[in-house]
Amino acid sequence: MTTTTGTTAATAAATAAAAASKTTSKTKTLGQSDFLSLLVAQLKYQDPLNPSDPTEFTSQLAQYSQLEQLFNLNDSMTQLSTAQNNSERLSALSLIGQDVVVEDSEFTLGSEDVQLGYKVDGMVTGIKLRVENSSGKTVATLTASDLSEGNHFLTWNGQDNTGNQLASGKYSLVADVVGSTGTTATVAPLVRAEVTGIDLSGSTPQIVTGLGEYKISAIHGAYNKSQSAVSSGS
Repeated sequence: MTTTTGTTAATAAATAAAAASKTTSKTKTLGQSDFLSLLVAQLKYQDPLNPSDPTEFTSQLAQYSQLEQLFNLNDSMTQLSTAQNNSERLSALSLIGQDVVVEDSEFTLGSEDVQLGYKVDGMVTGIKLRVENSSGKTVATLTASDLSEGNHFLTWNGQDNTGNQLASGKYSLVADVVGSTGTTATVAPLVRAEVTGIDLSGSTPQIVTGLGEYKISAIHGAYNKSQSAVSSGS
């Protein structure tokens, strides 16, 4: 009698394991329902003359509870990631038609004054800002008065160093560190660009501007066309 029961238990356990293996062959992962099926099969076909150790069974129940909590946590994280991505997409759509500040050098000079900026990372003792034309020639030198860490902005009237009005077109802002108290200090140019569209084809939205495409995380600020950018120095 004992031998027959033991054989039945072994056969049932093997059958349950095979079923679990077949179920998980595609995912290569033992799932929550598979684990529960094995546990139930073990209880159903255990040898009545040699039942499972209560301590071991309690440990298996605890493992199943932990597995269930991990699955619930994974589902919650997935839902949170989806909600965050949807929120980011809605935020991106609201930027169409506005000006954004990005870390880039190229900008367009029109008939009005243009707002330019620079980002300071580290302690510096001097900053040199140069405006170059499409040929790479320096046509104007600007004064960077705020040397603290953070983002800073100034308005350029489009005139060269001799006071002559420059022609409309593409220009570049170059920011150089004149002196620093450390070797890792950097200064990066900041320019404004109009958002002309949003690319939602990828996993994260891309902000489309006349200068190129940027992630939302690369934007330092968004403003109406008539609104000036705000410095964020420390």
